[in-house]
Amino acid sequence: MRPTLALLVCFVSACAGSAAEPSAVAESCPVARPDFGSVATAADRALFAYDAAAPLSLQKTVESTANGVEVSVISFSSPGGGSVTALLFDPITRAGLRPGIVLMHGAPGNARQMAGQGRALAAHGAVVIAIDAPFARRSGQWIRFTDQDRAEQIQLIKDLQRAVDVLRARPNVDDDRIAYLGVSYGGAMGALLVGIERRLQAAVLEVADGGLVSHFTGAEDVGAMASLSCATRAGWLSAMAPIEPIRFIPLASPTPLLLQNGRSDNLVPQADAEALHAAAPDPKTIRWYDAGHSLGAQALADRHAWLNGQIGLDLLQP
Repeated sequence: MRPTLALLVCFVSACAGSAAEPSAVAESCPVARPDFGSVATAADRALFAYDAAAPLSLQKTVESTANGVEVSVISFSSPGGGSVTALLFDPITRAGLRPGIVLMHGAPGNARQMAGQGRALAAHGAVVIAIDAPFARRSGQWIRFTDQDRAEQIQLIKDLQRAVDVLRARPNVDDDRIAYLGVSYGGAMGALLVGIERRLQAAVLEVADGGLVSHFTGAEDVGAMASLSCATRAGWLSAMAPIEPIRFIPLASPTPLLLQNGRSDNLVPQADAEALHAAAPDPKTIRWYDAGHSLGAQALADRHAWLNGQIGLDLLQP
């Protein structure tokens, strides 16, 4: 994961464009992971509150229909301002109430990266929303090492809660069978979401670590963080550490969690994944694979079987 910033910002299995190097600076100060302190408080959780009664202002344009799955481009109002853009995967040929799933992509990236999983899950009966992160809805680098990163992380968690609202507003979704599935950055942000969102019946955190601060302050991240000025680094850590997902995941109970990681993942070291696993409460299922950041077919099958047990997906065909 960690020799260069170019690798560091590829918080997914493949880079979606190179990131600009921070300016080199003459000054130096220690690079260390901060003590995240206690579990998130009620005041910490209040940062992610929003007006659930506000109009969704949902817009939808059908993009394609194949194999019983309708794919649409949608947008809805963001509590942080503007509109959330997303993809909706609807199993239109399936009768009765269906489970719902919110998908979250890696970084850098966007909802299109989750289209394969979205189509597959919809083909097995789920209504699926894959949203774009706030950074994917603007130009420039996905991470800025400024207060904007804090604002966008808070907005993302509100947007993900709003995506749950969208699913619950659909006539073919069972409100009692909604799950979350996040990959890499999306998995880490899911660790925060499960400490906030109480309407989830299950959550899958795939190749996740403890969050952005954990990601950029590991022993092998010295080159990236040291290239920032001491003042910039201190300001960013002060802004981001209080909303680090590893502080929120202990509040996930009673939502069941599936945590999947690869033993040879060069983007999420085993120690960082284990720290998140240790912070996660029961009920939790931990699965390790002899794989890198892309976990492969067995992890996919395990994920589907676990979700089936939690929210009732249609079984995979042999």
